[in-house]
Amino acid sequence: MKAAIINKPWGWEEIWAQTEDYVGKILHIDKGQRLSLQFHVDKEETIRVLSGKLEVFYSERRDGQIKSLILEEGGVFHVSPLTVHRFCATQGTDVEILEVSTNHLDDVTRLEDDYQR
Repeated sequence: MKAAIINKPWGWEEIWAQTEDYVGKILHIDKGQRLSLQFHVDKEETIRVLSGKLEVFYSERRDGQIKSLILEEGGVFHVSPLTVHRFCATQGTDVEILEVSTNHLDDVTRLEDDYQR
């Protein structure tokens, strides 16, 4: 498999591994940009910050309250199915994260999106 870079309105993503069971990506979020506020029905993912400071907004459906945290290089965050989440490069730096997930690439429900997708 050859790695594929896909341009996004917030930066880009590179799919560097894909099998029937899992997908590996690198996401580059440009400074000041953020991904949609979203959740997945089946997809499960874990991210690790490779560079920059990532702001994560998240809410587990049980309580519905949006919380935030800042992850620096080496920080890890796990997204279970139905967890509402958003990744942001709002801390003054570009951000690169490594994402490993189940192979449900189209399993995205956007609740808010800065790019009207």
